[in-house]
Amino acid sequence: MAEESAPLERDQSQQSTLIKQMAYEVGFDLAGIAPAVSPEGYHRFLDWLDQGYAGEMSYLERRKDVYEHPRTVMGSVRSVLMLALNYRTDEPPSLSGTQARISRYAWGNDDYHNVIRKKLKELSKRIREHLPDCETRGVVDTAPLLERDFAQLAGMGWIGKNTLLLSKSEGSWFFLAGMLLSYELEYDAPHQTSHCGTCTRCLDACPTDAFIEAGTLDARKCISYLTIELRDQPIPGELRAGMQEWMFGCDVCQDVCPWNHKAPLSHEPAFRPDERFTPVDAVELLSLDKTAFEERFRSTPMSRPRRAGLLRNAAIVLGNLGDSSAVPALLKALHDSEALIRGAAAWALGNLGDEAVFALLNQRLAVEVEPDVIQELKQAMTEIKNRSE
Repeated sequence: MAEESAPLERDQSQQSTLIKQMAYEVGFDLAGIAPAVSPEGYHRFLDWLDQGYAGEMSYLERRKDVYEHPRTVMGSVRSVLMLALNYRTDEPPSLSGTQARISRYAWGNDDYHNVIRKKLKELSKRIREHLPDCETRGVVDTAPLLERDFAQLAGMGWIGKNTLLLSKSEGSWFFLAGMLLSYELEYDAPHQTSHCGTCTRCLDACPTDAFIEAGTLDARKCISYLTIELRDQPIPGELRAGMQEWMFGCDVCQDVCPWNHKAPLSHEPAFRPDERFTPVDAVELLSLDKTAFEERFRSTPMSRPRRAGLLRNAAIVLGNLGDSSAVPALLKALHDSEALIRGAAAWALGNLGDEAVFALLNQRLAVEVEPDVIQELKQAMTEIKNRSE
């Protein structure tokens, strides 16, 4: 076949340019190409795990060896195409009454994994139409790839003090994804410099003091971890007040970042805010049984902590908001089948309740069998008693 009729010029520079153009055409907002190498941050990642900062995210420890090189994800990989998809839409709404706040990335009516995988599938199809013998594998954040390290290596930005990738043009309101390719391409120049300067707004604003130092996050204290990843346990008592009104995720360290103030808006329809999630009434959420919960949230990121975790979060938010209109819903939640919800409801009632609530807590204490919930009930009653003295 003549060179001019080949599906794609074999010149690496032209291949790289065309592949990135394909990425933009399927809807990604940033694209860069890095070599398939051991990421520079791999040993920092291991140290972070050794310090215990991953908390209950045991899957990171189990798979830590496979993060060492992208060939553990695809053996034939030669290049890593890194991609970003912007999810910034409207500004956060003002809250009133018993409304709780949801992280921006979960405002849409579809799980971002689904949105990104569709784009990766289309991108892979286009690449293989031009390079039929090129193996590809798309990865989102569920694959063992240190995405931020490869994105920095691909020239897309720098890792900020809040541990997120920052871009001068996009801020940090974006998802990262990758496409592993078996072709050696022309690589983008790594982003060598940080543009955070002396700014520490993200570190100073964290409500739970989750940053050990610039660039090091103790996930065990991060609100996003507490509300999403810590699914089957009570949230530590000393961190509950710091959750404030955050019921799912947290955007504080991004909200205060100067690089996000002029970040562009997303054009992705799936990320447009759904009124069911922006914001959510925490009292109404407590009324959802398992079936109603699954109907509303099963195709969204908010299904991740499952019903017990999300309603636990809702109860804690209600305790933080201090609105006494939430008391009836919390009293009903004291009898939920999930101990996690009962315990959180008891804590919230300890913040909001009066002598009448004290008596109802005491009635529940007489029949409660779960040790954690018994402790929550006793502590709640003590809180009410101390306020009345």
